[in-house]
Formats: sequence, C-alpha cells, structure tokens
Amino acid sequence: MREIVILPLLLGVLACLNVCVVQAEDPYRYFTWTVTYGTISPLGVPQQGILINGRFPGPQIDCVTNDNIIVNIINKLDQPFLITWNGIKQRKTSWQDGVLGTNCPIPPNSNFTYKMQVKDQIGTFSYFPSTAMHKAAGAFGGFNIYTRPIIPLPFAPPAADHTLLIGDWRKASHKVLQQNLDLGKGLSFPDGLLINGLPRSSTFRGDKGKTYMFRVSNVGLSTSFNFRIQGHKLKLAEIEGSHTVQEVYESLDIHVGQSMAVLVTLNQPPKDYFIVASTRFTKPILTATAILRYSTSNIKASGQLPIGPTFHVPWSMKQARTFRWNLTASAARPNPQGSYIYGAITPVRTLIFANSAVKINGKSRYAVNRVSYVNPTTPLKLADYFNIPGVFNLNTIKDKPTTGPAFLGTSVIGTTLHDYVEIIFQNNENTIQSWHLDGHDFWVVAYGNKQWQPSVRKRYNLYDAPTRYTVQVYPNGWTAIMVPLDNKGMWNLRSAIWDRQYLGQQLYIRVWNNEKSLYTEYDIPLNALLCGKAKGRKS
Repeated sequence: MREIVILPLLLGVLACLNVCVVQAEDPYRYFTWTVTYGTISPLGVPQQGILINGRFPGPQIDCVTNDNIIVNIINKLDQPFLITWNGIKQRKTSWQDGVLGTNCPIPPNSNFTYKMQVKDQIGTFSYFPSTAMHKAAGAFGGFNIYTRPIIPLPFAPPAADHTLLIGDWRKASHKVLQQNLDLGKGLSFPDGLLINGLPRSSTFRGDKGKTYMFRVSNVGLSTSFNFRIQGHKLKLAEIEGSHTVQEVYESLDIHVGQSMAVLVTLNQPPKDYFIVASTRFTKPILTATAILRYSTSNIKASGQLPIGPTFHVPWSMKQARTFRWNLTASAARPNPQGSYIYGAITPVRTLIFANSAVKINGKSRYAVNRVSYVNPTTPLKLADYFNIPGVFNLNTIKDKPTTGPAFLGTSVIGTTLHDYVEIIFQNNENTIQSWHLDGHDFWVVAYGNKQWQPSVRKRYNLYDAPTRYTVQVYPNGWTAIMVPLDNKGMWNLRSAIWDRQYLGQQLYIRVWNNEKSLYTEYDIPLNALLCGKAKGRKS
C-alpha cells in the first residue's frame, strides 16, 4: 500500500518539475527570410536591389531580452550570402556571428538557420549582409531588443517607437562597386542619403503631448550623418545597448555602423515637421528628409530645414565626450573581472591598431598595422575547431604599429578568455574612421588628436563612459577603449566603413582557453555549413 501511495507522489513531483522547466524557458521567435534580387528605385532610377521577403529595407526584428531568435535564411541570389547581426553579442556562440571568419557563406539556392539568444541585452541594433558588397544593395534592417517588463526603464515608457535606418546610397549596382574595388579603384561618392529606403517622404506619426522613441541607425557604407528634427529637442536615452544620462541635444552625429535612441516630446503646434539627416565631413553635403506628422495635422512641413554641422570635427568630438553611462539604470551591465567598476581594473595588455591606405601589387588596399586582411577559404573558427593547420597563425599582426611595407595576410590576435585589454585606434589619415567589434561591447574612455601617448591615460573617463559596439576615430586622431574579453570565440574587429573592410581593414580576435565546457562556449551547431579545408569533416 505504501508503494502505491509513493508512486503517484513521485509522478506528481516529476510533472511539477517538468512544468517548471517549460515555464522557465525563454520565448522563441521564428522568422523565415527569402533573399532575392528585385528592382528598386530609391533615388528615382531603377536598379537591382537585394530584398528580404520582397522588402527593402528588410523586415524588422522586435524582441525582448533573453528571447531566442531563429532566422531561416533562404538564399535565392546568384552568389554566396551571409547576414551579420550588428551589436548582438552571440554569447558563447561565435558560430552564429555571420561573418566569413566564423561562417561558411550560404550557397545559392540553399539555406542556413541562425539560432541565437539575445542574452542580457537591450537597445537598438541592426543587421546587414557581411559578404562581398551586398550591403550596397540592401538586405539590411532594424533589430530592437526591449527590456523585460519586470525591469524598470530609466524614463517613462514612450507612447511608441519609430525605427529610422539612415545611410548613404549609390545608384551603381553592388557588383559594379565590387568590381571597381577589385580593380584598385576607390568607392564612388554617394548619390544620395536615404531614410528607411527613401530620400524624402518617410512619415512618422504621433499625438500632441506624447513622447516617442526614435531609434536611429547608420546603415550606410561610408558616411557619417547628423540627425535632427525641426522644432523639437532630442533627449538621448540609449546608445547601442547602454542607457545614457538623458542630456538634451539639438542634433546628433551618428557614424557608420552606430545606433542611438532618442526621446522626442511632441510639444509644438500640431502640423508636419521635417526630420533631417545630412552628411558630415563631405563635399558636397547630401541631405535626406522625412516627416514628423502630428495626428491632427493638416499643415504640410515648411520653412528652412534645421541647420546642422558640416565639417566641424571639434564640434563632433566635443559632443561625443558628453555621452555618459546612466549608472542608476536597471539593466544588464558588463561585469569585467567580477567588478562593475571598469575603471578600477588594470588592463593586461595594450593593443594599438593603426589604419592606413596602402598600395599592394599596384592596387589600392587598406591595412591595420601594415597587414591588409584576406579571408581564407576556410573560416577561421572552423580551422580553430578542427585544428586545421595553415589557415592562420597568431604572429601575422603585431600588438603595435611597425615600420615597413604593407602586405596581405590573415590577421588574428590571440587572447585569453577574461583578459581585460586596452585598445587604441590610431588614425593618421585625414578621414574619419569607424570601428566595430563583434561579440562584445566596450567602454569608450577617450578621444584625442594627433598621436596617442601613455600620458593621456590620466584624462580617461574611468567612471561613467558609455558602452558601445562601434566607435568613431576622428581624422589625425585616436580613440581609446577598454574591452572585457569575456566571450569565448573568434570575433571580427573591422572597419564599419565597408569599402575599407572589404579591402583589408579588419582582423580577428581569438578569445580562448583550453577548457571544453558549455559554461564557456557552445558546441558547433549541428547545421553548421562546412567549406574549404573543413569540408567533409564531422561536426
């Protein structure tokens, strides 16, 4: 009789545990995207674009912190294709990063399913193609991660969100642009600037008296822009997943690959107002406009467009220094070395990366510390996993700039999991740079002019610098960041200026330890594509 009583009790406990496990699993969101060519006319001239499910720009992903995102990409192009998820950390799984150093490209008439969890992240992100010059033809979109309902926001919830994808655009096809780069020619000057795929007339609506969040991303190839709204102030709320001190601005500079979110209160007379983006540091200056429309408006936008800065580099640097981390906000925070006080940790290593425009074999290339990166036929991550020799070594690129001619190579920096490093981006060219690191965010502790020197460390912001995943480096200047390398894998550090990335201004950081554990890195996915020397291997 006792056994008969105990059995139902055990079954009940097991059933309860099973329910608890199911309830505890984070939600899944499924997407199926078919990538095709299609005719688009963003600047009034028909051209070949790259569409996702027939759309340009592509579909938007809206999700909540810790959601599992499953995206099945069906490639109907005539070229191999990949999408990378700009700023998504891919915790413990660089297998899902979607760049040629970690993934084999998806062949034509084939598919690959990305499986990623947006672990401990909030904020404004984007996605775009990482292969060839596909980004010049479209296939980009917004990727917004909202905080969990139980986590309070450091501001009153806005009435709604508006996502603005802004970037420079060219009428030439991506294949022509790529061919010109392969021949050693430069990237042509943009033909225009687009806001959500249009040079003008994109419309965003709202009610008088309410506050709205505008999530703005620079999805262009090469050009910084300034963003502003006629008659309205911009209250900065978030930069690339980092809640900020809510300073108010007339306009904001947003550089290639960067994202910001601002709060805008509709406190003006009900009518239409111009939303303006104009290029920075270019001649001529290109401008795109959109419309902010009050819900009761019957008056079209009019008057002079709000004036923005043009070539003013000191203005931009001064503004960037005003961005501050909101230390009172409730959100996931980077936790280097078990301490949330990033400025109290001594870096174990300083890496100084100098970009340069070079000539190799008579053709224009770009380099980092003299090395112009070339993608091997076998992705670095697969070579590392299968111990395939001859794909890369850790001595190709040095920690600091050296003298001598530039050369082609596959640059990989070797680091140890949980290293805390200082990286200096040294820009000795007369053009603005933009650098992005996959798999991590970092603290931007200083900007400066001319040559970085150790003595400038005393000017670092070691208290409330915001975390970012993309940072600008001003002409003939430098930018210093602190990075907790707490995400095991092979991670791309690249120029966000796409022709520079394509022609060699990138490298990889191998974050590694010799422990094989799911606590530090997930196994190779069962659906991983294998190519190059890894083809035929068993995952």
